[in-house]
Amino acid sequence: MPATKASPKEMLPIVDKPLIQYAAEEALQAGARKLVFITGSSKRAIEDHFDRDSELEEALEAQGKEELLQTLRGILPSWASCIYIRQPAPLGLGHAVLCARPVVGNEPFFVHLADDLIDAPTACLRQMADVHAERGGSILGVETVPQSETDKYGIVATKDREGRVSRVTKIVEKPKPGNAPSTLAVVGRYLLSPAIFDKLEHTGRGAGGEIQLTDAIADLLADEPVYAYEFEGRRYDCGSKLGYLQATVEYGLKHEQLGAKFGEWLAEVVGKLNTK
Repeated sequence: MPATKASPKEMLPIVDKPLIQYAAEEALQAGARKLVFITGSSKRAIEDHFDRDSELEEALEAQGKEELLQTLRGILPSWASCIYIRQPAPLGLGHAVLCARPVVGNEPFFVHLADDLIDAPTACLRQMADVHAERGGSILGVETVPQSETDKYGIVATKDREGRVSRVTKIVEKPKPGNAPSTLAVVGRYLLSPAIFDKLEHTGRGAGGEIQLTDAIADLLADEPVYAYEFEGRRYDCGSKLGYLQATVEYGLKHEQLGAKFGEWLAEVVGKLNTK
C-alpha cells in the first residue's frame, strides 16, 4: 500500500515483468502445463496480462517494433493454458487451494505464492518436483528464518534429514518465537498430494479466522509423508517494501540489456553516499 490499492500486488513489476509472470515461468520450467489462478474481484489485471492483445500487437507490428512484439507474444507459450477461478471471499490460503479442486483433480500439484520471488539456477519448483519424483508424498519449500520472525510463517519440526530433505513431524501456523518448534519456515512453495483436498474440506477456520493450509497439512501428516526441502536459491519477500526493493536492484543488475549501465549508475550512487 498504497501501490496495491487499485492493482494486485502480484502485478508489481520487478524491472520489466510483474511478479505473477515470474511465478508462471517458474511453474512452466518445473513441468506444469496448466496454470490455475485463484483470484479475487480486484485482480482482473492478472487475466488481462496473460491474454492476447491483438490491437496492441498489430500496432507494434506496424511500427516495426519486432523485438517488443515477440516479447509480448512470449509472455505465455502456446502450449500452456490458463484457468481462472474466482475465490468468492478472502477465507485464506487453504480455501484458495480448495477452490482449485475441480480443475486439479486427483493428481499432485504445485502451489506458488507470487510475492515470494526465488532466484535460483534451477527453478525452485523444478527442484521440488525432482524430490517428489524420488520420494513421493508432499514437499514444502522451506528456509531458516530468524527466531524473532517465526510468527510470520508456517514453521515445521523435522527428523531424518538427508542433505536438503527432511521428514516433517509437525507444522504450526505463525507460532510466537517462544513456542516455535524450529526456525524452518515454509515460504510460498508447495508440491501437494491431492489428498490435501479432503483435509481442507474438513478444516475449520484457524489463525486469523481463515482456513489455513498449514492446518490441513498438519492433518495430512498422519496419513502420508510430508517432506521439508531447503531449496537452493535466494528468496525475496516482495510482500515487504524492503524485500521488493532488494529484488528490484538484484534483478536490475542481472538484466541482459540494462544490467551493465544500471550497475555503473548504482556504483556512482553508492560512491556518493560513502563520501558523505
